[in-house]
Amino acid sequence: MRDLPDGRVERTALIDVNSFYVSCERAFDPKLEGRPVVVLSNNDGCVVARSNEAKALGIENGDPWFKLVADAPRTGLIHRSSNYELYGDLSSRVMELIGRYSYLVEVYSIDEAFAMLRGEPHDLERVGREIKAAVARHVGLPVCVGIAPTKTLAKFVNRIAKQNPALGGVCSYDTLPVTHRDHIMSRVPVTGIWGIAGRLGKRLNALGIFTIADLKASDPVVMRKKFSVLMQRTIMELNEIPCISLETAIASKKQLIFSRSFSKPVTSAARMNEVMAIYAQQAAIRLAKDHQQAKLMSCFAGTSHFNDRVSSFPSATVKLAAPTADPVILTKAAVAALEDRIVDGVPYARAGVMLMDLSPAGAAPQLPAFATAHEEKHIGALLGDIMDRFGTGSIGLGRAGMVEAPDWGMKRLALSPRYTTEWDELLVVKAA
Repeated sequence: MRDLPDGRVERTALIDVNSFYVSCERAFDPKLEGRPVVVLSNNDGCVVARSNEAKALGIENGDPWFKLVADAPRTGLIHRSSNYELYGDLSSRVMELIGRYSYLVEVYSIDEAFAMLRGEPHDLERVGREIKAAVARHVGLPVCVGIAPTKTLAKFVNRIAKQNPALGGVCSYDTLPVTHRDHIMSRVPVTGIWGIAGRLGKRLNALGIFTIADLKASDPVVMRKKFSVLMQRTIMELNEIPCISLETAIASKKQLIFSRSFSKPVTSAARMNEVMAIYAQQAAIRLAKDHQQAKLMSCFAGTSHFNDRVSSFPSATVKLAAPTADPVILTKAAVAALEDRIVDGVPYARAGVMLMDLSPAGAAPQLPAFATAHEEKHIGALLGDIMDRFGTGSIGLGRAGMVEAPDWGMKRLALSPRYTTEWDELLVVKAA
């Protein structure tokens, strides 16, 4: 929170999309409005997103789909496979719109962002409503906006906006009457505030802190000694003292993992070679997009934890000759790493490639003996550009490109079209 010399104030807004995955599906299929809808995880395994109507049926995130499918016709429950291409593109459009209203934005997750606003308190509430209207008009997604002096309080008032339809999806801490704020804080459990999870909540309960109001009234110095500096910051932020700044620069990654479970078990070393080749190239493409290179690679596979007849979890770590993002080198290394460790006939349910000891590409001069022609031609970035344009599987090394999709690939039987990223899947609208 900051009072500016010209009489205006500086506030933090939290904008998040309501039931993001479900809302993305509804944006292109209005028939889903008002109906119970769930979005499933990879391989259509379990519920990862629910509409309010699905929540009213008692469905929880993590519920396996095979336990829900039999009762779906009776309850009217509709399911969709995860359409990450669609969700990612709509998220980018929402974040771009938010950036038009703020001089500083932190993309906190795929469906929410913090944004700094300046102006009179009532003007800021108006800006919040303009953001909400713009996202609905241009992207077709519903958002709620919370505006407050700190990030923690912005989270808090965003929750109030979600749970009180009379506010129209926007809540400003400054314009909310103090008595109302105190009343709500005295009724919401302490686990309802950002950063306080269940186990931490139980420790606070043992100290007689049951509500957000109790935590706000506690001594931040004493609580720091009992817990950590993070607890102290939370208490200070509840008292309108900003302690958590916006993070606009993405921290450099320390590792990169490409891991998937199979829709159909992989039972031979030859098939696992295909998996390793495809995964290593996908990991190399991500490295290239992040302008990084790796020095270590770890490859692993495993049988299902529910398989009580056979158990096998081979893994190997490879130290590369020099830091690289070359898909040719990474593919060869990944295939060789597990080739002799896979037992033919064993049903492997999952595998992955992890790249470690990452560093910025080109940060250090490379000796000529370790330079590769592929890396100098930026093959990894080229593969990524082509796949972005023509789809995964359009190009690749060996089995990674120009072949039919493997039968062990991810199962998405209820996948909606990628309306915004594929020309041949554009929505067709016919005038009556």
